[in-house]
Amino acid sequence: MSNHELQKGLDRRSFIKIGGMSTLALTLGSAVLPADLFTGKAHAELNDDVKLQFNPDGKFKIVQFNDTQDDENIDRRTVELMEKVLDTEKPDFVVLNGDNITGGCDTPIEMKQAINNVAQPMEQRGIKWAITYGNHDEDSTPKSGLNEEDMLEIYMSYKYNMNKPGVKDITGTGNMNLLIKNSKGTDAAFNLWLLDSGRYAPNTIAGQDFHGYPTWDWLRFNQVSWYYETSKKLEQQWGHKVPSLVFIHIPLWEHRYMWFASVDGRSDQHHANAVNKHTIVGERNEDECPGPINSGMFTAMLERGDVKGVFCGHDHVNTYMGNYYGILLGYAGNTGFGTYGLPGANRNRLRGARVFNLDENTADVLVETHMVFAKDFGIDLTANDQSIAPAPIDESKKKEKVIK
Repeated sequence: MSNHELQKGLDRRSFIKIGGMSTLALTLGSAVLPADLFTGKAHAELNDDVKLQFNPDGKFKIVQFNDTQDDENIDRRTVELMEKVLDTEKPDFVVLNGDNITGGCDTPIEMKQAINNVAQPMEQRGIKWAITYGNHDEDSTPKSGLNEEDMLEIYMSYKYNMNKPGVKDITGTGNMNLLIKNSKGTDAAFNLWLLDSGRYAPNTIAGQDFHGYPTWDWLRFNQVSWYYETSKKLEQQWGHKVPSLVFIHIPLWEHRYMWFASVDGRSDQHHANAVNKHTIVGERNEDECPGPINSGMFTAMLERGDVKGVFCGHDHVNTYMGNYYGILLGYAGNTGFGTYGLPGANRNRLRGARVFNLDENTADVLVETHMVFAKDFGIDLTANDQSIAPAPIDESKKKEKVIK
């Protein structure tokens, strides 16, 4: 997540948005849009009947897409990458881990179209999925009028989405956990923590600003406490600690500590030591961008002993992973072609997704995780814009709506 994102200018995307209104009109004309679209209040029935369960062979696969981050005129290669990853890996579950959409959506319709772009690859394949939020998801809110709670209702309206309204009375939107039952359906074999790591730090605390510090957000104490207490309750309920993964958009400070095996050191030798100590693989092409406050989440996870890994996005050109005192810390890289990447002609080299393979017959359940990249699928990596007009929204395939 860099502050040096490229200026779009009057490119093809701008032409589609400004001059391609006939295409947009046709798109909207072919879509069956609900009467409450402009309010963002698409109330979906809760999906408590939808369950996650290991396959008969005891295996379960998760794919993490991060930073799809586009408006309604998405770069076609983002969707192509998602589709090819899904068709190749055939996951049981998908996490869209924050910055799913960004600024540029000027109306509720455009906001809904942007969401639909990233929902369709899973919906068309009948793959269960859920989202977390990042710092860019509300970039369109000032113009569209739809905030994260409104967007969550739209996400929840999709048939295969597994998000819930989220835990009440704690910071953020949509904080939740998802249990994955074993292949027999008799026990909790694994757990997923989906947490909202927020957007940006407040302007001041106790009258002091954050000049000189990172200005992104951090997990708040009530979120950490909720994880800790819920983890204990799950252990009491099932008679054992339930191994798990944590998905957050913004990295922990411990991601940076791990890369250098040091709090203060930043040298090549520090990193060389870290590679051996923490078995680090992957690339780091920009500084980690956590918030100014260390949330204490890592301490809580270390104390509980149930979390096997914490995976984030946010910093688009980082793909590394390592073992930090028994907990994997890593990035999923960046899925979206419409946002910043590496410099120059290499801009799109690291577009990809992260794959997690689980096996209920192993002690940690998490067997391994690795990155897959757009280049692996023969996708065009040209450093240009290839945005397209939004596809029709088929409301007939959504969940049944209820009036509140």
